[in-house]
Amino acid sequence: MWNTLHPNVRIRIINSFLTRMVGGAIFPFMAIYFTHHLGAALAGLLLMLLVAVQFVAGLYGGGLADAWGRRRTLLAGEVLKVAAFAALLLANLHAPLPWLTFATLVAINVANGLINPAAEAMLVDVSTPETRTFMYSVNYWAINASLLIGTLLGGWLYQDHFQALLAGLLGMSFVTLFLAWTRMSETLGGPRPTRAEVRGRMGPGPLLRSYAQVVGDRAYLLFLLGFVLLMSIEMGRQNFIPVHLAQDFPTQALFGVPLTGVKAMSLMTAINTVMIVLFTIPASRWVQGRDLRRVMAAGFLLFTAGFAGLNGSAHLGTLMLASVVLSIGELLYVPSRQTLLADLIPEDRRGAYLAVNGQTFTLGKWIAALGVPLGAQIGPGGMLAAVLLTGAAATALSLAGLRRPAAPARVPVPESV
Repeated sequence: MWNTLHPNVRIRIINSFLTRMVGGAIFPFMAIYFTHHLGAALAGLLLMLLVAVQFVAGLYGGGLADAWGRRRTLLAGEVLKVAAFAALLLANLHAPLPWLTFATLVAINVANGLINPAAEAMLVDVSTPETRTFMYSVNYWAINASLLIGTLLGGWLYQDHFQALLAGLLGMSFVTLFLAWTRMSETLGGPRPTRAEVRGRMGPGPLLRSYAQVVGDRAYLLFLLGFVLLMSIEMGRQNFIPVHLAQDFPTQALFGVPLTGVKAMSLMTAINTVMIVLFTIPASRWVQGRDLRRVMAAGFLLFTAGFAGLNGSAHLGTLMLASVVLSIGELLYVPSRQTLLADLIPEDRRGAYLAVNGQTFTLGKWIAALGVPLGAQIGPGGMLAAVLLTGAAATALSLAGLRRPAAPARVPVPESV
């Protein structure tokens, strides 16, 4: 089944795996880096600025992918990434230069803002309703497998071998640029636009009008709003949940090993990641022939129930069960929602539509940041109820946004990954 996917899809999945594998060993630790060199308050401000940079760059990249072409936009981002990773290595080769490091991270976020919408649009361009669920399942498996490997690498190597990790990231960026340059083809139809046409479409006025059309698509916005609410639940694992477990989780033993709240949080994350890596392909097989709307709704509700357990309980057995339940929900909703999303997007606006979809994660993070002060006021029981209500609203809004009836998806059974 893997060999039947379009070459662009295969290269995108391979490149995403390689980049995230090494990047996952570095970027999650940059908060520690900036806190150590610049202090906690300034580090927090810089990290917020990086999120804002990628937000704006993603919107620009989506418009550019529609106006200039998917491949050219993606390659521009890949070239920028190589230059930024080289500067990042030089900034930390001897005495660390935190401000130059920050500047390189700004460039990396701009590069990602170019690459991601173009790559997502390219995936939709070359896939069909019959292949999308399998394609997104394999893509999601690769993302989680690479992050699992990257997290392990970072845990062992970040502190003592930071420069080696940066060198590996630079080398990997050369590989991904080479693969994209030599193996990917343009998927945007129509005649090649001239520079004047691209400049005309990428001006502030035309770009705003392009996104105004997206904002005016009520069904699409309802679908996205549902996902924003769901992401606000998931991002709770970076906000209220670790605080809750650190404060309320009494030390408990698992197979004779004492677990604190912080270690329990790591265990819950490990359960989730391992389940995604092991069961993505079997879940894709199970989805075969089923109504994707119902699969997505079931996934949303299971995901919500699992996170409600993490927010409301401090019992180890309940937390482990909740992690299993939310993982099952994630296995169901991710490929089904991605497939349904593709059906909502007009062919000539895929870059812009997918760029807006990419911002749902950022909006979810911002909403989730309210979880810490809210949880301090209403406690774990109140947070459990709030998560359940948010998940119900997310499910209802997403279903309301599916403006066209979806036929039961015919998902090919993958032979191997």
